[in-house]
Amino acid sequence: MIITKKIKVKRVLIGTWKNGLLVILVCTLSFFFSEYVFHEVVELPAVIPTILGTALAFFIGFNNNQAYDRWWEARKIWGALVNDSRSWARQINSYLSLPDGQTKDELFEKKKTAIFRHIAFLYALKGNLRNEKKNDYKKYISQQDIEKVEGQSNIHNAILNLQSGELETLRSDNWIDGFRFIELNKMLIRFSDEMGKSERIKNTVFPPTYNFYTRVFTWILMISTTFVITNMVGSWSIFYGALIGYIFITIQSIGQALLKPFEAVPTGISLDQITRTIEINLLETLGESEIPEPIVSVNNEYVM
Repeated sequence: MIITKKIKVKRVLIGTWKNGLLVILVCTLSFFFSEYVFHEVVELPAVIPTILGTALAFFIGFNNNQAYDRWWEARKIWGALVNDSRSWARQINSYLSLPDGQTKDELFEKKKTAIFRHIAFLYALKGNLRNEKKNDYKKYISQQDIEKVEGQSNIHNAILNLQSGELETLRSDNWIDGFRFIELNKMLIRFSDEMGKSERIKNTVFPPTYNFYTRVFTWILMISTTFVITNMVGSWSIFYGALIGYIFITIQSIGQALLKPFEAVPTGISLDQITRTIEINLLETLGESEIPEPIVSVNNEYVM
């Protein structure tokens, strides 16, 4: 996720120079065709690029609004996960009580297992959303739990199922009472909802026709603009056509970068940082001594 308020020109050029060169090449070819091939055959009306440019601006604006809504929904989901994860750790730490015949060490292990298993759930969910092959979640669950979830297609959901089963065991063994069981179970339901919402965003493909036709119409606008103004400004039509095309393509590319909010790219949601923040908060709740370092930004520009 981008965190800087200032965008360096160097980074803009790195991200757009290929499009810039292609636009210049197309406008140059359009100029020569207009000047030496179609000049005596047909004269393109100026109204065509005017109307097309206006329509295309509305079309790209709509696409970008939808892309940002998709990105912002993903950010809200993981913001809710942060809050709910902290609430889960706080409730586990406060709600579990010592039944007759049990020791304080056993009570601490019950709390630790529930909180560690939640951290494993977060890492498994993050790995699924980013299509990562990492097994960071294994650090926080037992070998027995690993064997139970490894064979399943949805590991993070399997971990959540283990959490639900363990919660029922805590209730039946009198580690928690009925009211506290209901409150903790509500948290598991919230985790399931947030998991499902994240999967929905990841698995729902934004209609590719939007991107395809926007690109096609942008090229038509760029070429027609070059054709129309060649008679007025000569070879300068290459510059003006390329400028218009570059602006439209860049704006459309910004929207496309937001369509996959969970990808490990600078414009994506900072899942690494969010997950690490939750991990640190939950380990501190337990009073653990080995706390990982926070995820740092890259050149103070973005954080993954």
